Formats: sequence, C-alpha cells, structure tokens
Amino acid sequence: MGRPSRLGDEDRSDYASVLDEVIASSEIRRLLELSGTPVDRLRVRGLAAVARTTAAADAEYRRYTALRLRARGAQGGRRGDGAAPLSGPGDQERPGAGVLAVLGVLTPVLAAVAAATFLLLGYGLRLAGALSALADTLVGVGWFSLAVAAATALVSAVALYRTAAKQSAADAVAVPGPSAADSPALAQARQLWLVALRDRGIRPFLLQELAGAAAPGAGEGRGSRFSSPAFAGPDYARPGFEGSAPPAPRRP
Repeated sequence: MGRPSRLGDEDRSDYASVLDEVIASSEIRRLLELSGTPVDRLRVRGLAAVARTTAAADAEYRRYTALRLRARGAQGGRRGDGAAPLSGPGDQERPGAGVLAVLGVLTPVLAAVAAATFLLLGYGLRLAGALSALADTLVGVGWFSLAVAAATALVSAVALYRTAAKQSAADAVAVPGPSAADSPALAQARQLWLVALRDRGIRPFLLQELAGAAAPGAGEGRGSRFSSPAFAGPDYARPGFEGSAPPAPRRP
C-alpha cells in the first residue's frame, strides 16, 4: 500500500468540517460531559492527529484525488481545443482592418451630412430662382449622397451583424464545460472519502481520547489526559525498627 497520502491543503477544510460534525454528535457530547474535557482542546487534538486519522481512509482519498486530477486535466484540454486566442490571427489583424472599420462607420455619417447640405443649398437656390443650373446640380448631388449614405449604412449594419455572430460563436467555443467539482463520479468519491474519514478515522480517535480521559486513575482531576501531567515522585518513608529502644547507660 505504501505510505499514506498526505492531506492536501485544499482538503483541510473538509477535514475540519468532518471533525466538527463528529464533535457535535450526541455521543461525543455525552462523553465530553463525563470526562470534563473542553471542546476546544478535543478539537485541537483532532486537528493535530490529521496524519493518523486520514490514514484510516487512505484508499478512498487516493481514489478521490486521482479522479480530481483526471477531471481537471480533461477540463484543461477542453479549454484548449478550438479556442482561438483573442490576439491570434484573424480578420481583426489584417492590414487596414482598423481603417476599414472606421470608414464603415464614418462614411454613412459623412454622406448623410453632405446629402443634407447639398439638398438644402439646391432647394434654397430653386426657391430663390437664382442659378438654376447650379441648383439642379446641388440637388442631384444631394440625392446621390443620400443614396450613398443609405447603402453604406446597410453594408455597415450587415458587417456588424456578422462580426457579432462570429464573436458569439467564438465565445461559445471558449466557454468551458462543467467544472471538475460538478462531476458525479468525483462528487461520489469525495463523499465516500468523507464517510470513511468520519467513521474509520476521526470518530474512533476521539472515542479513544475521551475514553482515556474518563478512565479511573487517568490522572488528577477530570480530563487530565488533555493537560500537562503532574508526576509525583515516590514517597519514601524512613524505615521503622520494631522493638523497644535500648536502655540508657547507667551512671556510675
């Protein structure tokens, strides 16, 4: 089997959640009251014993992490397939593409302004009855400019529509598929690991700790297993000698 897998940093929050769930159970709460052990100290010991408790669910954790790496690899491949970078080759980087885009926007506007100007001048001269030839020319140029404005506006609208359609298609290709966390197999593997961690790792460890704290003679006071043990040295008494004391010497 080899050495147990080390718990990854991204899974420590799951471990802490399972630990809190076990501590909040009625069984552990009852034992906490019997042993007099503070809840925070029991939680600290559970967090410190992560290597010991996770080893009991090592097989489930290995399967879970393997599926997670595989799912992330597949997701990265989907992101790379067919998604052209925004700065990659395309119509937007052809020489003069920017100038054409500007002209496509400005031409209808300028043509419309010119048409309005020529028509106003032409019809104004006609109303004044002066320079009739020039007036007819200005009116003809005005109507031509108006037709150019309408045609260029239509072409620009079609071009904008095609550009928006291409961008929408590119965005649809670039959108990643379901995230790795949404995989049913991965979610099931994670749940199996959490159940095994709870039932075979954390719960037996906490029960053992609380049983030791509540056992008679575990130390002075309740919950002494979770405090610094005070070791009293042996009390060696001076040996007593049986019999009466020797008589005092007589004085001469």
